[in-house]
Parts: sequence; structure tokens; C-alpha cells
Amino acid sequence: MPSKEAVEIFGRNMELVSAGKIREWVDLFTEDAVLEFPFPPPGFPPHIKGKEALYEHMKNFPQLLEVTFSTPVYYDAADPGLVIADFTSEGRALMTGNRFHQTYLSLVWTANGKITRYRDFWDPWVIIQALGGPEALAGPVENH
Repeated sequence: MPSKEAVEIFGRNMELVSAGKIREWVDLFTEDAVLEFPFPPPGFPPHIKGKEALYEHMKNFPQLLEVTFSTPVYYDAADPGLVIADFTSEGRALMTGNRFHQTYLSLVWTANGKITRYRDFWDPWVIIQALGGPEALAGPVENH
């Protein structure tokens, strides 16, 4: 199982994203942390590196989406600093009012009380549809 500290960091991550507290969320990461999206939505990068880039990527999240996460299921890993979490969310796109259900598998590496790497598997089409379809993404992507 992941260490108690790693699970606490991951839980705080979920709380801060749900609350739209993006600056505080970014503070959970090391200066050179990497956020990875193996299946990024069109127009979005597959990797984001560094705290300032993380903030720029997520700063509009509270204006776009409301999200509530389920309690994660954690899986064993040889590295106690690695969190492997399986969870879902219920949310709403604020621009359209469309509701969505999202499934995630996240691999989160931690060290010294911070997130060093976050690999997030989720279905971008769920969010794209909630926001109004591919044509609706042009605004958020351009402001990205």
C-alpha cells in the first residue's frame, strides 16, 4: 500500500481541485513536477512541467467545471511513495450546465511531502461533450 503521507497528499489534491483552489493545489507539487495526460484532449499538451505551467494549465478550471470525487480505491505498489488510485467524479460544466460522470486511474509519485509526477488517465471526451462538443473547446484551448 502507499504510505499514509502519500495517501494524504493525494486526498488533499482531490479536495483542492474540487474546491477550485488551484494555487493551493499547485503548492502540492515540487518545482519541477510533471503532470502527464497519456490521452490528452485535442489541443492540449501530453505533459506539463513545473509549478507555473501547472497553474497556467489549471487556472480556469474553477470557471469551467464543478467536480466531486468519489473515495478512491488504492492499489499496492513496491514504492510506498507511489499512489495508484482508481476513482470517479460527478460534475457539471458551468458554461452549459451539462452533467458528467468521469472515471480515473491516477499514478502519483510523491517524495518529501510533495507530488513529483502525476500521470492521469481519464476520458477527455466526457469533458468535451459536457462543455458542448469539440467546437466549444476552441475558446478554453485558445485561452489555455
